[in-house]
Amino acid sequence: MSFLVYIIFGGIVGWVASLLMNTDAQQGILLNVIVGIVGSVLGSWLFNFFGFGGDVSGFNLSSFVVALVGAVVLIAILKAVRR
Repeated sequence: MSFLVYIIFGGIVGWVASLLMNTDAQQGILLNVIVGIVGSVLGSWLFNFFGFGGDVSGFNLSSFVVALVGAVVLIAILKAVRR
């Protein structure tokens, strides 16, 4: 994927994850993009670690699910650390 697609994909994934985790009011667009991109890396690693073969390789549904799971896990970890 190109750099611009990574940013758009990360923004969408981060936004949806922040809506699911009720942190949308605390995060801006930049933090949504960062959470989405880092979450896609984390989700890919988690899926590969557990043997599901999660690869973020384009703007498709399977990549979105892998990235969303990673972003939700990332937000949950950050919320746990903040408490």
